[in-house]
Amino acid sequence: MSQPEANERTLIVVKPGAVARGLVGDILSRFERRGMTLVEVRSQTMTRAKAEEFYSVHRERPFFGELVSSFSGGMTVGAVVQGMDAVATVRRMVGATKSWEAAPGTIRGDLAIGLTDNAIHASDSKESFERERKAYFA
Repeated sequence: MSQPEANERTLIVVKPGAVARGLVGDILSRFERRGMTLVEVRSQTMTRAKAEEFYSVHRERPFFGELVSSFSGGMTVGAVVQGMDAVATVRRMVGATKSWEAAPGTIRGDLAIGLTDNAIHASDSKESFERERKAYFA
């Protein structure tokens, strides 16, 4: 069994609904309190084309259109976070994608209000991080 990477990086994006509700500070501070470093932060409204590129792996899924519309529907705040075993740690902190299945104490369990309005996106692998970071910060 290999050791977790101490300086691993991953991407989180606070979605438009959570930004509009004033939750950015609460969400980002959870990662900082966990000992993670915010390496790069940007706020932007995603164009539809950029949102489609970001979520391109879901293009054939029935929820793709709704996901893209939600993600490009307002201001987002994206951050590259760095820390011990960052991808897995962040995914645990974020909680289940379906907000009604997310455990209390997770970001989605505490703050999400729906399936596509689930407060936050988090990369699910190192490969996804690389692809999504390029799409978000391009």
